[in-house]
Amino acid sequence: MLLIEKAEGVATVTLNRPEAMNAMSKALRAALDEAFVALDGDDSVRAVILTGAGERAFTAGLDLKELGSDPDGLGAANATTPAANPVRAIQQCRKPVIGAINGVAITGGFELALACDVLIASTNARFADTHARVGITPGWGLSQKLSRLIGIYRAKELSLSGNFLDAETACAWGLVNRVVAPDELMAAAGRLAGEMASIPLDMLIYYKRMIDDGFALPLGQALALEHERSSAWNAGVTPERVEQNRLEVLARGRRQ
Repeated sequence: MLLIEKAEGVATVTLNRPEAMNAMSKALRAALDEAFVALDGDDSVRAVILTGAGERAFTAGLDLKELGSDPDGLGAANATTPAANPVRAIQQCRKPVIGAINGVAITGGFELALACDVLIASTNARFADTHARVGITPGWGLSQKLSRLIGIYRAKELSLSGNFLDAETACAWGLVNRVVAPDELMAAAGRLAGEMASIPLDMLIYYKRMIDDGFALPLGQALALEHERSSAWNAGVTPERVEQNRLEVLARGRRQ
């Protein structure tokens, strides 16, 4: 139900339940937790791609058939442990996670997409927050993240209607970084992941954390956090290292 491939510093994690629209069963959520713990601790991995099997769905969210037979199933919507909450499973990974959105990302699947650091969407991708139509409220962060990403009016339009958002409009609204043809999705995600993987691991982890921690703060506090973190990091950088990095950047630019 979960495939993991590693190559040249990049791990690709695939939700592999296409017959169920890659719905997140209890077992799949536990597997995601185990996978991201392992990838976070694997120094050979510097970037991760998360996608779904097939072209129909990234993930339709929680497995509603499974929840219907479990009296405590709806507790998953407000779970706080990474083994039960796939958003927290992803967030515990200190390395950049690229969401390659191959199909629909619905409700909990939408929340899973928002847990990624970068989103690249296939033209087949569509996003929908159907929490209100199902009769539950989001518990994995969507109600607060979405408005911060696309604006409160657009977020209300989506969440209070349950309507689908196509990939091109999602890109225009700033929800996804870019949209590509279905057969180009994994190549595009792989190129970006490879570029990230070329950065030293300690720098990737430190800089991602600085961005995320600052984004959660008011601007004044975020700027103070940047100053504190930047001063601590840059104090350990030597002029020789800066020159070496400069030459590497120039060489990379020539190759590109």
